[in-house]
Amino acid sequence: MWSCMFYNETDHSVDHQLCQDFGLVLSVFSLIYLIVCFPVGLCYNALLVVVNLYNKVSMTMPDVYFVNMAIAGLVLNIVAPIELLGPSYTRWPIWDYNNEIYITLLILFNISSLVIMYSTTLLSLDYYIERALPRTYMSSVYNTKHVCGFIWGGAVLTSFSSLLFYVCNHVSTKIIECSKMQNKEAADAIMMFIGYVVPAIAVLYALVLILRIRKESTPLDQDSGRLDPSIHRLLLTSVCVQFALWTPYYMTLLVHTLSGAQGRYLSRPQITVYYFVRCLAELLAFSSSFAMPLTYRHMNKNFPHKLQRLLAKLRCGRPGCSHERSAVQQVVA
Repeated sequence: MWSCMFYNETDHSVDHQLCQDFGLVLSVFSLIYLIVCFPVGLCYNALLVVVNLYNKVSMTMPDVYFVNMAIAGLVLNIVAPIELLGPSYTRWPIWDYNNEIYITLLILFNISSLVIMYSTTLLSLDYYIERALPRTYMSSVYNTKHVCGFIWGGAVLTSFSSLLFYVCNHVSTKIIECSKMQNKEAADAIMMFIGYVVPAIAVLYALVLILRIRKESTPLDQDSGRLDPSIHRLLLTSVCVQFALWTPYYMTLLVHTLSGAQGRYLSRPQITVYYFVRCLAELLAFSSSFAMPLTYRHMNKNFPHKLQRLLAKLRCGRPGCSHERSAVQQVVA
């Protein structure tokens, strides 16, 4: 993830020392993430997916979105150790910005980031619909599952711009048209706009509407068909956590886009600081796969009951277990 290869090994300047200090800091943070956050995030994301899919009958609309984000978190869990311990840090010769491994990891990272941001956004909008129009089934579990399918498809199509850029780097000598498409700033600008600006505006709009509804006391507030009030706290916390962890990464894309558009070339110390901030931002983005399932686990009141039901099933080992039937009745009630 970090190296000082653009400095000479015999260089003892202040800039070289700064680069080595940054590398040490990133190494410590990366090891903390890999030792603590990575295994916990991997286990909790897998647990969130398995528990909810096992209890399909009792899943709600927010559960579907959180399962979707957990699957994207698992993809980030796959990318994270390869990136943090990757050849760019260990100086492996196969690691290159034009290498197929790097291209694949970048596309998976972009797809996961888009799925997480848009799942959070649509969760906010669907929660508002559920609060404003209960029992209309506009934001039902059935509809949400299809929406999540479109989210993944849209994320794959959006990430095609990154794939096209790197493919053109390979064939630029053969295809003249590709020389006009080798603009990483343009690819970053697309990701910045689609992956951050649009979701941020939509989430702010949804939160304003949700807060307005909560201030208005109506007879519908007593409707038993409404979502659990704890979902509101879970929603607000999840939105804040996701945007707090992903904003630094998208801000680095914005800086890179603006500097490239204005034709400014950073000096060596500025490049060192920029890449250090960018690496920290990527580390925070990876941390979203650790923070989101923990937030869901501790703030969703139904999750412990679903987990107990799954554990009871595993302990029982028989489809007709009486303990299992009582657990089903308790969850449904």
